[in-house]
Amino acid sequence: MSETVSETIFTKIINKEIPADILYEDELALAFSDINPQAPIHFLVIPKKPITTINDIEEDDKVLVGHLYWVAAQLAEKHGFAQEGYRAVMNCNENGGQTVYHLHLHVLAGKAMGWPPYQDKLKTL
Repeated sequence: MSETVSETIFTKIINKEIPADILYEDELALAFSDINPQAPIHFLVIPKKPITTINDIEEDDKVLVGHLYWVAAQLAEKHGFAQEGYRAVMNCNENGGQTVYHLHLHVLAGKAMGWPPYQDKLKTL
């Protein structure tokens, strides 16, 4: 991990130190367009509270994490893709594809999503 949660690009977006295409903001969360979209619609929903990874979610964060999904659903409805469908996913650590170490929910839509997302061999637990 090359950056601490206190100095991530997301913290700078929350603090309005760098610009972002903000789609939603309240006291708990912020949603903004991804600068490297992987689908026709791709935005991130992040907590304002700094949480590094999924592994760092504490019991007191349960409502906050649920709120991130609620924001995603509200934006999906507002922007007209809720009924067509979308993917909402969090990556965790390097092998999970996490590149910014501030918890964030990717919301992707506007095309059919395949499963599994990667065609690599799947290892069973």
